[in-house]
Amino acid sequence: MLDVLGLDAVAEAIYRGMLTSPRDGVTALATRLGLTEEQVRRGLDRLSELALIQPAGREGGEGIGFRAIGPETAMEVLLARQQAELAAQQMRVEASRAAAAQLIAECSALRPRAVDQAAEQLLGPDAIRERLAELARSARTEVTTFAPGGAHSAEDLAASRKPNADLLGRGVRMRTIYLDSVRNHAPTLEHVSWLHQHGGQVRTVPDLPIRMIIFDRRQAVLPIDTSDARAGGVVLSGAGTVAALCALFESVWQTAVPLGTTPKCDAKDMPAQERAVLKMLAQGYTDEAIAKRLGVSPRTARRVAANLMERLDARSRFEAGVHAVQDGWLPSTR
Repeated sequence: MLDVLGLDAVAEAIYRGMLTSPRDGVTALATRLGLTEEQVRRGLDRLSELALIQPAGREGGEGIGFRAIGPETAMEVLLARQQAELAAQQMRVEASRAAAAQLIAECSALRPRAVDQAAEQLLGPDAIRERLAELARSARTEVTTFAPGGAHSAEDLAASRKPNADLLGRGVRMRTIYLDSVRNHAPTLEHVSWLHQHGGQVRTVPDLPIRMIIFDRRQAVLPIDTSDARAGGVVLSGAGTVAALCALFESVWQTAVPLGTTPKCDAKDMPAQERAVLKMLAQGYTDEAIAKRLGVSPRTARRVAANLMERLDARSRFEAGVHAVQDGWLPSTR
């Protein structure tokens, strides 16, 4: 009856037997339940693992040294355990979904596909600009954006002001995730603040996996070349692909910090940007690659990396990653 809560039939029978005859020992329980003594001992181990029995002092040498907790408490324990397992599984599912979505995004960008019903090629900045304008004009509900690259040029910011105003004026919800580094660039910060003041929702993170714009959860635009977003793009409309990319956006949005709020340090008193650098060091990124991901100068990336390696007493990036895991700065991958 209780197998749905993780209690097998034998363990349940032993639990019920202990409630009925709390002074029975292993032999008596085995005889009364028609089980072997080994089955009873395994059942007791399972009940102990589930915290359904507790140690009890023996009286006159009788009993088995344990007592069964009451049924009401037992059900609360089993339900709480199952809820915890479900929560952990949900976290694994979300992490898997985000990882799968990121892989789809990166592969779609790095492997251009021929024009078909689910993928449309855009070659050159003019084609990208025109198609983005069309998609923006037809948007009805929401536009979500990953905007990596750090500080944006004044020309790009000025060019985006009118279409953004049109979208917000039509009641289209806009959510944009920038890099934390824009908080230190006055022109970009001014534009982001303008978006926020006009109803756009803006958050920031230390690094972003890819440049991406999703319109109405139906079409997603990604760069063909992640190193040069102006070279070309791909418009994806496959339902499964777009759903995965939306899941990637939502997973990053949940951890992003709203504009106007200072990014918090973690339990190790480490700023989010430093933690991102540490992860990239452990993965073998160069200073130039780290700088690009964070939207900062290579000099800044080198300074942060050198500071982290010094604090970790590491002579190499690999050693820094090992020490970071050993010291609890990064989670173990095992």
